Amino acid sequence: MVHVYNCHPFSAQQIVQVEQEPGLICCGGGALFVVATGGCKVEAYSVEKEGCPFICRFATMGTVKSIQHSKIGDYLVTIEEKNSATYLRAYTNWRHQAEGKARVGVRLLGHLLRGASVRVGVQMEIIEIPLSESPVAVACCSVTGDLLVGCENTLVLFALRRQNQHSLKQQNQSQLQSTWTNSQQSSSQSQGQIVGSNQNFLDFERSVILHLPKIKPKQVALCGGYVAVQAELEVLVLKLDASSEPETLEESSDTKKDHLEDPADFLLLPRHQELLGDRAKDCDIPVSIEKTGLEDGTGQYTLSYVLFRRFTPDFFQGCSVEETQLHSLQLYPLFTSHQAGSLEEPSCIFCFFSLPSAGYLYSLKGGVELLSAYQYPEKVLKAVLTDHLLHVITKNALQCFTVRCAAVATRVEDPYIDTTMKACPPSGLEVCALRMQLFIGLRSVCVYGRHVMLLSTADAEAPEEPERTTQRRGLELKDHTLLTGIFLAVGIDPATTPALESFLSRPFLGRKWTISSPKETSTAGHGWNLYVVDTVSPLTLYQEMVEYSQRYAETNPQAQSLRHLLSEAHLLLRTSLLQTSEQQRSTEEDSAPSLQTGTDGPAERQTAEQTDRQELEEALRQNCAQLGDCFSRGSQKDCHLALPYYRMSGLSVTEIITRNRPLPSSPHSYGPGFLFYLKHYLFEETEQILSQEVADEVIDIFSQSEPSELVSVCASPSLINISPAQTLRILQHLEDTAGVSVPLTTTMATMMLRLDDLPQYTHLMERHAEMLLVYGFIEEPRLLLHGGVRGQYTHIRPTALTRQLAKSQPGLLVAAMVALHENNKVQLEQADHIFKELGCENCLQVDFWEAMLMASSQETIIQELLFRVASVYIDRLTNTTSDTNANKLQTPSRRRPLKSADDLINSCSHYGALSPWLTVLNPAHTTSSQHQEALFKLQSLLCGPSLSVGSVVPLMERLSEETLWGFSLHLLCATRRGQYDISIEKLLDRCPQAIIAYANHQLQDKHMVLWWQKLLPELCNRTRAAADNSILLAALKETLVVVAMETSPTEFLELMPDDGTASYFLPYLLTCSQRHLLA
Repeated sequence: MVHVYNCHPFSAQQIVQVEQEPGLICCGGGALFVVATGGCKVEAYSVEKEGCPFICRFATMGTVKSIQHSKIGDYLVTIEEKNSATYLRAYTNWRHQAEGKARVGVRLLGHLLRGASVRVGVQMEIIEIPLSESPVAVACCSVTGDLLVGCENTLVLFALRRQNQHSLKQQNQSQLQSTWTNSQQSSSQSQGQIVGSNQNFLDFERSVILHLPKIKPKQVALCGGYVAVQAELEVLVLKLDASSEPETLEESSDTKKDHLEDPADFLLLPRHQELLGDRAKDCDIPVSIEKTGLEDGTGQYTLSYVLFRRFTPDFFQGCSVEETQLHSLQLYPLFTSHQAGSLEEPSCIFCFFSLPSAGYLYSLKGGVELLSAYQYPEKVLKAVLTDHLLHVITKNALQCFTVRCAAVATRVEDPYIDTTMKACPPSGLEVCALRMQLFIGLRSVCVYGRHVMLLSTADAEAPEEPERTTQRRGLELKDHTLLTGIFLAVGIDPATTPALESFLSRPFLGRKWTISSPKETSTAGHGWNLYVVDTVSPLTLYQEMVEYSQRYAETNPQAQSLRHLLSEAHLLLRTSLLQTSEQQRSTEEDSAPSLQTGTDGPAERQTAEQTDRQELEEALRQNCAQLGDCFSRGSQKDCHLALPYYRMSGLSVTEIITRNRPLPSSPHSYGPGFLFYLKHYLFEETEQILSQEVADEVIDIFSQSEPSELVSVCASPSLINISPAQTLRILQHLEDTAGVSVPLTTTMATMMLRLDDLPQYTHLMERHAEMLLVYGFIEEPRLLLHGGVRGQYTHIRPTALTRQLAKSQPGLLVAAMVALHENNKVQLEQADHIFKELGCENCLQVDFWEAMLMASSQETIIQELLFRVASVYIDRLTNTTSDTNANKLQTPSRRRPLKSADDLINSCSHYGALSPWLTVLNPAHTTSSQHQEALFKLQSLLCGPSLSVGSVVPLMERLSEETLWGFSLHLLCATRRGQYDISIEKLLDRCPQAIIAYANHQLQDKHMVLWWQKLLPELCNRTRAAADNSILLAALKETLVVVAMETSPTEFLELMPDDGTASYFLPYLLTCSQRHLLA
């Protein structure tokens, strides 16, 4: 479907003063090139100046049949005829003919002019490009300046080269540079930056030849490695890539077979076919690459199929063969603003081609896709695709259609498109036609920037000769007889079917499938004109579209046409912004001085472009606001688009609420898109706080539209200024109608807290058990936490309810924070920041860490928390005194922990039971309660299986071994690290009464041998030195009992000291022998 809007895209029209009747026209580089009918002369006119003044005129070497201009290199290429032969020629430095210099150099491809031809200065050159076949069509790449030539069954690609004249003699260098400098200052501006003071000359190099035996090119196109060829009813797009490895393309065995002996006796109707992407290789058109022998360092070329489209003529619509032929093949590149230079590969490449009744626009990069199909109201002769519009001409009108190139390019440029942050109308949006401009006898069209060049002739067609009429009638009779015989042979009588009879009455068998040659212009023509029509600026057209859209907004704000027209305006601005970025890039890269009189310098142009861009960006924001209004009131299907468009508009939430207030006379309530935006705004953390008036209005909006969302809305940090009394009444009404729920009760308690009604707050909080309250906080975390924008924990802050819970119900707060963390509602750093904000980093925060150790199953978090709590315990042992009568001011926190050491040992697997020997080193009632609690917890951690001792050893250096409790910690660390020998020696030195308890607990299993290898020798030596030490003697006896039970008699005898008393060891030896005999 094509929408039609009465917006006028044209601003001015002028007639180019041409002396002779134009036959061909083309444009580029700010110039319009006109070839006189049947002539051998090209005239150039400036389209960027008022009145299109004449630039220059130069003669060609033959009659021009086709002409193209290349932006890169600023050269012209022509297909010419002379003496019944067809030639391909390129014209470079043509702008120097503006000085009236008649000197022209003619050379062959690859042969630079030397000697006197270059010593006189830069001159126009005609480059002869030899071909083995006659050229049919030609195209220039707008990205690289390369040249593609289509012949009978081949395509030849020529790469643009810049050659230097370093071989010239040194005595001519200064003269040559001086001549070029003077010529450059007096010449007009060239967009191609063709030749600099280093004497660069353009040349071409044949790079690749493609053979297409089953297609006859009528038009070709080239852009960024993509090659397109168009036949009468077929379009094939290929991709050429440079590769170091040759590619072998298999050609089916039937490509050169199955040709009919006499195709004139048969009617062959091609089957309609569309193959996109990889499927295009399944078409029946083989392509082979021929090596030229001149390949550069890139080596070989690889070929891939991109697009194939074949059309079947519909003769039942009364169309002749000529009216079904394709035309206007075009490959169009589009750059995005993040691309650094014009030599980069374009972000998007589009392919356009057209039938007289319909046009087709495809996107080629990133997946082949049909963007738009244009249905023309009447027969179109030619079409030209541009950034903003598609210009088409019929016999008597110029019409413009919108394009979808910007929708594709925007998505390539910005990854946030089609998210909740940004939006853009879809690339498949239906196109629209704008107001047409009427002319008489249009023949040709070309476009440069905002200038549309039109060639019109008012020649009367010559009457058909009687002989040709008679001959055609004879062919029609022959066609009718032949087809009637075919149908009768298969049992079908055409006379019985009116449709078949009508079909057979049309002549087409006698016609050939070729494009008819253009009719010669009558010498007795009625006149001709060459127009330059200027289109309005995109901003002006946008403003007209917005003004036009007000008609829909006044009658039906939810009309689909209003949304479509605003989307068209949006894409128009998007295209202009992309184009402005490319122009800014070109301005920065253009180091050559301006050659036009009165033209602003690069600085002035850049300032003007920045001003234009600011105006476009402001217009885009206004358009986004208008689109947001459309989607906010639209259907449920597209209501989500209100969010990104409103965000792109830059409007505050207050302004958006104002725009969406329903009129008092209107029964229509708030739209789903507006509610969708408002919920996202409130539910996502934001720094914008609403005033009380607006906040109360938001509560009223949701109480009327979506009461079920009131709890989440009240928890939003943006509504911190709401009236608690009014909100409480609304929540109470919600409870009466919807029933009691934990989040609703907690929200009401928060309102009571803001009213300083603590008794009623306590009453509401006691309605539900603590575990149910925890579940309520999981459902709505913002009852406890505000902030955390973009995951930054420094922005998170506790709510008033959180502060109250820290005072009155710390256990509930800790349990809620643990539940939020385990349900991925809050991060560990964010929870730590909350407790620091509450001033509870030495009490509740540690309780939270201990609770996390009981709940968490993530190893990385467990190790982090174990290190943290161990650090806290060590810090508490360092900063508190072990004296029960010490000054209480030394204690940083007097609040009792939520979990004691026994609680942690019984409920958390990371805390181990205290070793029995520690009770010997920890006499009861000799330390303060906080000191003793920290000591027991740290000892429990060291006795547990999870703490990495190596990580806390550096922290343990802060604890002295002078006290028994400090010695016990260091002894635990040494034991955990496997230093049993050192531990035994230290324990015997410091507290020998604990050695047996230590050995019974630690020296087990694989460490049992230490009883007789380390402990027994140590006790023997120490007892010998202190024979009256009863503690050592008792320990020695206990050790001998264990050794006697674990060793054989022989081993026991070997362990006895040489100077020992036999009678002392004899009972133990006897016990060992008896046990051995019983075993």
